[in-house]
Amino acid sequence: MKTIILSIILLIPFLNVNGQSIGELAPPKPPEVFPPNAWGFDVMIGESGFGLGGFYRHQLNTKLTLFSDLSISEAKDEREFEYIDVFGNSFTVGKKNRVFQIPLNFGAQYRMFENELADNLRPYINVGVGPAFIITTPYALEFFNAFGKAHLKFAAGGYIGMGANFGLDKSSLVGINFRYYIIKFFDKGVESLEGRFRDTIGGFYVVLNIGFMY
Repeated sequence: MKTIILSIILLIPFLNVNGQSIGELAPPKPPEVFPPNAWGFDVMIGESGFGLGGFYRHQLNTKLTLFSDLSISEAKDEREFEYIDVFGNSFTVGKKNRVFQIPLNFGAQYRMFENELADNLRPYINVGVGPAFIITTPYALEFFNAFGKAHLKFAAGGYIGMGANFGLDKSSLVGINFRYYIIKFFDKGVESLEGRFRDTIGGFYVVLNIGFMY
């Protein structure tokens, strides 16, 4: 009995609420229209350390966007081991060259769940392919002085990824992208550790996108 009385008391405030007929349902909110072009910068955190880059995007429709991006980051061998001596100096045992990868990629980005999620969260998948420029510098020399002995190699590569753009601002772009890079050489590759050549480099990166739309 007490349960019934309590239920009636809780329902009293709703007795005067008028029901809305089917014909009175509010129409769904139209999707946000964002500017078709965007450019900006990438901050990359990967297995080999930090990297920087830039991008340009052109939206063909609400789902498909074409893009190009260029980045630079160090490509370390997974067998590298950093040693710190008693004086606090660090060095990598057996390291012969520093290796820097500079991939230039062209690709497409496909927006997912457009009708299921609000426009302030716009997830997507993306894929890019293109040439890559690889610079090696002698590890035995000081970091900046070593570029005087740099060597340039060419390779081909690309990445697959998934990510999302955030917010409803029509002028600024903020997003995050998870990518896996693969870069393949046309010869035996690069020698990061003494006597160990790698014909494939790359790895996983978390990329923060910061840019402008117009």
